[in-house]
Amino acid sequence: MNLILLGAPGAGKGTQAEKICDKYGIPAVSTGNIIREAIKNGTDMGLKAKSYTDAGALVPDDVVIGIIKERLAEHDCKNGFVLDGFPRTIPQAEALDKMGVVIDKVVDIEVSDEAIAARLSGRRVCLKCGATYHTEYKKSKTEGICDICGDELVQRKDDKPETVLDRLRVYHEQTEPLKDYYEKTGKLVIVEGQEKVEDTTALVFKTLED
Repeated sequence: MNLILLGAPGAGKGTQAEKICDKYGIPAVSTGNIIREAIKNGTDMGLKAKSYTDAGALVPDDVVIGIIKERLAEHDCKNGFVLDGFPRTIPQAEALDKMGVVIDKVVDIEVSDEAIAARLSGRRVCLKCGATYHTEYKKSKTEGICDICGDELVQRKDDKPETVLDRLRVYHEQTEPLKDYYEKTGKLVIVEGQEKVEDTTALVFKTLED
């Protein structure tokens, strides 16, 4: 089963990718992770990517696509995979098609901008142990203090309201058009994101088994 997960930042794609991988025994292919892995392993494409990341520049499409191609050729992808964070644009989707990669389903997790903004802007993290909290949904016992290690909780830059709105704008401009692209192929399925992760997961599994 070859899958693509779509959804705005904060829609919970990463969590759902993990759930799918656990259930079906296939790997999640996350763009950020495989770029870091390719750089660490010193592959040809990894070295190209490193030249851009070292300069503080975005890794261009042709290099990202090359790294994806290397990753999908690995043995653990032979029975399927979940693409999370790729493709992000129509040109990337077209490049995936040209590579001959057959996608079975594209699952789009729909969550409103308002819900995402509330979800992300309320998130707090402990930089020491990595624990995550939320000012509304998962409060720490003592406000601003981690229950596990007692360190201070902080709001990451990515979760600040102005940053969230900017990330959503980029998503709507660059990535959302992929819904139309895959709808034309008959492979798009839409899942309405729920307040509880397990409820969203149940809907995702239902669409995969239909």
